[in-house]
Formats: sequence, C-alpha cells, structure tokens
Amino acid sequence: MGLLGILVGLSLLIFFAFRGWSVLLLAPIAALVAAAFGAQPLLANWTQNFMVSAANFLAQFFPIFLLGAIFGKLMDDCGAVASVAAFMTRCFGERRAILAVVLAGALVTYGGVSLFVAFFVIVPMAQSLFRAASIPRRLLPATVVLGTSSFTMSALPGTPSIQNVIPMPFFGTTPFAAPGHGIVASLVMLGIGLWWLRRAEGAARAAGEGYGEEAPAATEGTPDDELLRERATTAREFDPAEIRHGRRSKAPPPALNAILPLVVVVAVNLLMSLGVLPRLDFSYLADERWGGTSISAVAGVWSVAIALTAAIITVMVLNWPRLPALRQTMDAGANASVLPALSVASLVGFGAVIAALPAFAAVRDWVLAIEGGPLVSLAVATNVLAALTGSASGGLTIALDALGQTYAEIAAQTGIDPALMHRVAVIGSGTLDILPHNGAVVSLLSICGMTHHDSYFDIFMVGIVPSVVALAVVIMLGGGVGSF
Repeated sequence: MGLLGILVGLSLLIFFAFRGWSVLLLAPIAALVAAAFGAQPLLANWTQNFMVSAANFLAQFFPIFLLGAIFGKLMDDCGAVASVAAFMTRCFGERRAILAVVLAGALVTYGGVSLFVAFFVIVPMAQSLFRAASIPRRLLPATVVLGTSSFTMSALPGTPSIQNVIPMPFFGTTPFAAPGHGIVASLVMLGIGLWWLRRAEGAARAAGEGYGEEAPAATEGTPDDELLRERATTAREFDPAEIRHGRRSKAPPPALNAILPLVVVVAVNLLMSLGVLPRLDFSYLADERWGGTSISAVAGVWSVAIALTAAIITVMVLNWPRLPALRQTMDAGANASVLPALSVASLVGFGAVIAALPAFAAVRDWVLAIEGGPLVSLAVATNVLAALTGSASGGLTIALDALGQTYAEIAAQTGIDPALMHRVAVIGSGTLDILPHNGAVVSLLSICGMTHHDSYFDIFMVGIVPSVVALAVVIMLGGGVGSF
C-alpha cells in the first residue's frame, strides 16, 4: 500500500496543480494522502516532516528569491531590460532577428533578471523584430525559451538562477561548479537550438509563410490570470501579478547603465565564490548558534546573495532618476518573491514526507540501481521529478532532499567530483521540466498570443532536445575525463 500511496499522492498533486489549484493547499493534502496509505501518523508527518523541510528550504534559499525578484523589478522599472533588448536589436537588426532575441534573453537572465520580467519586456521587442523580418510569430516562443530558459538557467557557469543555487549546500559547491562541462553544455544547447530555429525560418520562407496575423495584446491580461499565476509561481521565482505594480520609467537608460548591473552580478559572484570567501576564516560557523555548519555549505548561497545585493545597489546608483517610485518598485519585487518561494517550499515538504515513508526505500533502491552509474541515475531522478512537478527547482529540491546525502557519499566513495554531480543535477532538472504543463511555458504562450498547437513543437525542439543531448555529453565527458 505504501508504493500505491506515493503514486496516488503524486497523481493528486499533478492533476489538480495542472488545473490551477494552489500548491500551498495541494502539497500537504497529497503528502498526507500518501502517508495515510502507508499507515503513517498524519499530524507528525505534517508538522515534523512537511513543515520542517519547507521551513529549512526557505531558511536556505529565500534570500535568493527575495534579492533576485527585487533586482529584476528594479531592472524592469528603470527600463534597463528594455534598453538591453533595444541594444541587441541595434547590434543585430532584423536580418538576424532570432539571434538578437536569443542573446537579449540570455544576457538579462544570466545577469540575474527574473524570467517573467524578461518575458514581459523581450516578447514585445521580439514581436516587432519578427514582424519586420517576416519571421512566423509561431517561432517566437521557442526563440524566447532558448535565450531565457535553457543554458542560462542550468548550464552556464555562475548563473544566479535558483536551480544553480539549490545543489550547493548538498555538494559543498559554488555557482561555478564544473565550469568546463557547463560551457560545453551551453554551446551544445545554443548550437542545436539556433540550428533548429534557422532551419524552421528557412523552411517558412521557402513556403512563403510570413509573420502571420497579429496576436492579441496578451501581455495586458496575463499578469491577472489566476490560473496562469498559480502555474507560473510554481515554475519560476517571480510572481507575475507584481509586474504591473511599481512605476516604469518613461525613458530607458543608456545601454551601458543597463548592462553594467548584469556584469556586476557575474563578476561579484565569481570574486566571492573563488576569491574572497574561500580565504576567510569562518570556523565560528561550527558553533551550534550558527547551525553547526561550515563555509562550504553556505558559501555558494552567500556568493549569489552578495552578488545580487551589489547589483541592486548598482542599479539604484546608476538609474536613480529613472526610478520614480522606488519604494513601490522595491515592495513589488519583495512581494513577487513570496508566493514562488512558498510554492517551491511546499513541493519540498511534499517530497520530505514521501522520502520518510518506509515504501520510499524501494524507490531509492530502484533509482540507485539504474544502469550507467551514479551520474545517470542522478540525471534520471531530477529529470523525472522536474517533469512530474512541472518545476525544475521543485523537482531538483525533492530529488536532492531525498537522495542528495546518498549521492554525496557515493561521490566520496567513488572519487566523483561533487561539482560534476552538481552540474548533472542542474542540467537534468532543466530538461523535461519544459513539458506542456510547465507554468513558464503556459505563461509564455499566453504572452505571445499563441497556443500549444501553434508553437509547442518548436519549444520542445529547442528546450528539451538540446538539453537532453547536452546532459548526455556532460555525463559521457564526466565518465571519461572527470570534472573540469
């Protein structure tokens, strides 16, 4: 009955979440259903497993949700994201419209801007470019996905995405874990994605297909769509309902003022991760009042938090006149972090209850017995859970909460670099999470005024296929030459 309970609980979570029910409500109910099937105490599972694990997740990672959302909102309201998009348009023009959109999305998301902020600014720019270049608008969502939701989320070393932050406490790594593997994976994803989009563009031109009929102004209504909001906040780290709050500058800043905060995120992150924090004495962290931890367990989160803080200060200093309602903008950013963080924490709590059930031992043994070695089994675990939950961060955290300690021990026993485990786990979480029910996919299609029928196949070809290929390449390289 225990295994049946796990399946029933997971099925309830997926079924009702896809229909827009709040994960805050669904996750504890589904967890208790699974516990009831396993004849386990319900209240103890709710308060001692579910709530404790959810609280631990928030204690570790809420600063990243908070600072990332504030930074993204500041960049949006001062016009910096729009300025970066316009700069890319000037650099590449309509003749290379697809490349301009991909690189604009990659630059702002790698620099720490929240995904949904990027969506709402880049999509209108992309629509203008595609219209001028007579590129079918059905290719627009896939182009945005390639730039914002693939290699800059999971592969590129140093990315401040929450997915890249989550494995660090488990493996004692930094945001720049396995940089060589990350760069190779990024090139694979970018190369295959651009090849597919250019192929699709060429086929459309040969068939005489133009931009198509103008899409409705979906960006106006999408932030207020409650169904999309519930899906979106589980999938990513910014509540789209806060997009309209605050006040945007009427005039965007110069390109340099817009790009410099993005550079600060990457530079400070690198400096803190590899230069400053490793050289300081943090032995006091072993004291119980600091949680009895070590610098290796917290350095990665600290590095990203310091980098985002430095970038927030840089945005405000460079663009002070373009932030006419600073308090409202900061409030909107802070509020935008709460529901996504609580949603993912609830998924973590659900995973903790499942992992504590006696029947889960059979699931763990099955995962660890997958042929191909620990890297393959780790990739399968994160892939499957991200696909089922529709959330890369949720699936990744559930997998590592349940199996992270086991994989850390395997790495120590077999000589596998924990940094390689980190990179495989993150890339694995970012593959099958881009299935049709993913909140970011649903929201992007709505913003673009497209449907799954119109655009999902191309999203699959640039979001999932390149990531799977890149993951396979990383595992093969890791098995052959180790981490680099």
